[in-house]
Amino acid sequence: MISFLLTARRLVQGLLHAFKDKNFQVIFLITLILLLSGTIFYSSEEGLPILDSLYFSVTTLTTVGHSGFVPQTALGKVFTIFYIFAGTGLTFGVVTRIAYGIFSNKSTDDQTEKNGGTP
Repeated sequence: MISFLLTARRLVQGLLHAFKDKNFQVIFLITLILLLSGTIFYSSEEGLPILDSLYFSVTTLTTVGHSGFVPQTALGKVFTIFYIFAGTGLTFGVVTRIAYGIFSNKSTDDQTEKNGGTP
């Protein structure tokens, strides 16, 4: 449990650090809009519940995949093809910038410790 809390703390610090960058804010917003559009599409076109639609959208954009669901309609399959191409790069851009925020924040913390508590 302690490990989880420490990891969650680093994630939040990385997010806070990343949100200082305007480019990250734009990429993050576009990714949220993409997730929202995917959720709405899969819910309305494929008949999935909202939570399942969001889950499928996230697993699709992160390339994890979801073996229990495959779009059933032709429109759903075509949408998913374009959704993957449009969203995968954006999603990894968000993840990369968060990781950069975590590691640059860690570097700042390490430097602070070396200097005896002053940045």
